[in-house]
Amino acid sequence: MKEKILRRLYSGFLSLHILHHASEEAIYGIWMIHELRRHGYDVGASVVYPMLHRLERWGLLSRHDKTEEGKVRKYYETTDLGEEILAKGREKAKELAGEILTEDDGTI
Repeated sequence: MKEKILRRLYSGFLSLHILHHASEEAIYGIWMIHELRRHGYDVGASVVYPMLHRLERWGLLSRHDKTEEGKVRKYYETTDLGEEILAKGREKAKELAGEILTEDDGTI
């Protein structure tokens, strides 16, 4: 039950991570999995690929395919709408961090 709750809470964080990196450069699924793991998220293909597809379906990411070493790799970048949503997400993340992270409890 705890893992299910944490996955639900982390979903928004994961989306923001994906939008952030896709706004800096084109990303692809396996790279994003490794990047999220580097940040401590225990995620795999069954989480990341559906999230990439959902963000694309919502118009936040655009995709282009590129053949590399005989394999088609799907690259994702933020759209204008994705940039707008990312900016709003950053504002909310900053506001939330200001409320829940304090010097008093040692979290900053």
